[in-house]
Amino acid sequence: MSLERIGIVGDIHAETIRLEIALHFLHKKQVDCILCVGDVVDGLGNVDACCELLRENEVLIVRGNHDRWFTERDMRDLPEATQWDDVSATSKSFIKLLPPTRTLETIAGRLLLCHGLGANDMQRLTADDYGYALEVMEELHTLIRNREYQFVVNGHTHRRMVRQFKHLSIINAGTLYYAHNPCIAIADFQANHVQFYDFQEHDLVQSSELEKIT
Repeated sequence: MSLERIGIVGDIHAETIRLEIALHFLHKKQVDCILCVGDVVDGLGNVDACCELLRENEVLIVRGNHDRWFTERDMRDLPEATQWDDVSATSKSFIKLLPPTRTLETIAGRLLLCHGLGANDMQRLTADDYGYALEVMEELHTLIRNREYQFVVNGHTHRRMVRQFKHLSIINAGTLYYAHNPCIAIADFQANHVQFYDFQEHDLVQSSELEKIT
């Protein structure tokens, strides 16, 4: 199926309540599917509950760098790090099996879902990157050069963004993490725009940011 409208959830970081609100909101908006860029773990909420919500709602999700660190039992001294023994076997298996990328078809072209950029879950791309910072970003140049994708949905930076590079639109839905202006997004490939929604208490409010995609 070629997708027309998709919901996008950014880095989760165990934000159980915001994840539940976001999924309920996106279902009410009748999106074709819900995508998530990963980083399920490393936060103050309940990772098991987050994994269950993602499974129940059939969210298409990829592995984030924090998920990879968790399964490798690395970087567990980070602030708010999820400890291995605090997560159920079912959730550990769910996180282990998350793919690094997914490819989907939209009515406007092929879409790559990833965490950083392509298979590199640590590659950052922000609206402030110009000049040399872009010149050395080989993952970006590979995506542009290969022309396989018209859209990339990514995360990692916790900063919402829509940015155009020639034929390639890159969409970052930000994060659910409480300290970084939590939000979600809906990408409409028929109307050619991305609408962001901000969390206010236990609700989502349409942001003034409506970004065009081509």
